[in-house]
Amino acid sequence: MDAFFEQKFAIFLEDQRSKASARRLEMLERDLTGTIKLLREVIWPIFRSFEGIELEYEMRSPNGVTMFIDVFYLPYCIAFECDGYSAHVETITRERFNFEKSRVRSMLLKGYAYVPFSWDELDKKSAFCRSFVYELLGRYSSSEVLTLYEREIIRYAAQLNRPFRLNDICDCLGKKRDFSMKTVASLMQKQLIQPARPLSQRIHEYVLSEGALRQIR
Repeated sequence: MDAFFEQKFAIFLEDQRSKASARRLEMLERDLTGTIKLLREVIWPIFRSFEGIELEYEMRSPNGVTMFIDVFYLPYCIAFECDGYSAHVETITRERFNFEKSRVRSMLLKGYAYVPFSWDELDKKSAFCRSFVYELLGRYSSSEVLTLYEREIIRYAAQLNRPFRLNDICDCLGKKRDFSMKTVASLMQKQLIQPARPLSQRIHEYVLSEGALRQIR
């Protein structure tokens, strides 16, 4: 997955730079280590694409100051950011601290959902970070035929290319068994997954139903 991610990210970054304003281009040519970490650990595993994503998203505060957001998801106006501990606690100046607070308030006024993660969270608790984002996205997609959790299960099952178990779904979603079981039951009710052994009295494994992949394309 890393090699595939690196390939797709290189193409994506080049495209972002080619369309950027002068100031945004300057931001895109800086060290993007934190942004790449955020994309690799959270954004890419969830969306499996960069569609709707903009790096160093440019916005203006109420008093006209230009500000940038690390990763912005355009469809739902979600501002994702990676904050390193040293950069934001040990070395931050009072002026920079005040600017960051003003930036968060500006996002709020624009109706953006601000979702910051620390480097340590991304590095050591990436499943928890993804689970939070799934939960957030679920609120936006509650009116869709399929929830984002259900879509992710279908994508995940297709990649496994084998019958999948409940434990696989727990790992995929970063959720406990009760929640995962309810999501599996919903997909069965929608006839998008089915038991791998229909005649068995107890269901241990599932497979995608014919046409399931069409629901996420």
